[in-house]
Amino acid sequence: MKLKHLTPFAVVALLTSCGGGTAETADQAAASVTPATTVGQSGVVDDESQRNVVQVAVGSPDHTTLVTAVKTAGLVDALSNAGPFTVFAPTNAAFDALPAGTVDGLLKPDKKDDLTDILQYHVAVGVYKPENMNDGQVLGMVNGGNVTFHVQDGQVMINDAKIVGTVPAANGLVCVIDKVLTPQ
Repeated sequence: MKLKHLTPFAVVALLTSCGGGTAETADQAAASVTPATTVGQSGVVDDESQRNVVQVAVGSPDHTTLVTAVKTAGLVDALSNAGPFTVFAPTNAAFDALPAGTVDGLLKPDKKDDLTDILQYHVAVGVYKPENMNDGQVLGMVNGGNVTFHVQDGQVMINDAKIVGTVPAANGLVCVIDKVLTPQ
């Protein structure tokens, strides 16, 4: 699809794959995130552009729980917008480390507000590269809460989660973290 064929409301973005699995094509990534009837930002399919933060997560075998949570909370279109966003993306292992039943409980329809709050605590508006963060630096998150960065011996942490990698995206940056951040 060429950019000149997009409607004024469409934003085109496809990101690089995170993790070690086989990268999905743009069509596969978009189809796995949204149903075919979607007309929002996440419904745009383009084989030529860099992937957005949602599509990076979709392409990562280490972030399937996060992708399920983002879908359940209805945040796919919001995170597919132009941004820029920095998404601190917990791995499946990070979600698995939560107390038994926590993830299943948050994925229930009556817990959508709690799930949304937690997910929005993992997103900052702007691009914040870990290497540019200072020890003790505080950053406001989309849910209204704050996180604190810690830097020791070159290791950057957000609250008590280690930032283990980064993947640039068309609409920001995905920072892979080893723990789920919990709002205070």
